[in-house]
Amino acid sequence: MMSRYVAFEGVDGAGKSTIARLVTDRLMEIGHHVVHVREPGGTRTGEAVREILLGTESQPGLWAEALLFAAARSQLAAEIIGPALEADKTVVSDRCVYSSLAYQGAGRGLGIDDVRKVNEAGLLGVWPDTVVLLRVAPQRGLAREDAADRISIEGLELQESVAAAYDQLAAAEPERFVVVEADLGVDEVVRLSLKALGERW
Repeated sequence: MMSRYVAFEGVDGAGKSTIARLVTDRLMEIGHHVVHVREPGGTRTGEAVREILLGTESQPGLWAEALLFAAARSQLAAEIIGPALEADKTVVSDRCVYSSLAYQGAGRGLGIDDVRKVNEAGLLGVWPDTVVLLRVAPQRGLAREDAADRISIEGLELQESVAAAYDQLAAAEPERFVVVEADLGVDEVVRLSLKALGERW
């Protein structure tokens, strides 16, 4: 069985964590060897960085924020994702490098290409094969969140910029992106996600 790396993306409140977990469970039921990860996090280093990035008491500068995300991601790729793919396992991720392209590159105004270059240097080719973009209106996404973090509390304007960036990225890389409407109910979103993955795989 081929190794595969699929990531779930979208604005805050799109349902990435829930859908990624349920898709992981379903793939395991049908025989895939799945490693489930989240960004930032997934390693001891990454979880420590997650506290800095998402905790409401910290205030990193814009490039410090982008570089911290890239550092946590690089560690996750080297320690968990890369070895899993080499072992012919499937990796399902709650967020990936495209979060940084959308949030820091576009939303923060650092430049998608510049943020991409920083991450490419740290990832050494460990890049998702498929990105499932869970599309939901930013206002709706924020309203669905259980608890706000340092980034989501910045409000609607940032999320709207991020949503536009995701649409731009999906249009530019149709060979990698699958768009699923995330306001259809959890069971239907899981079904459509699995259907899309099955067609690509």
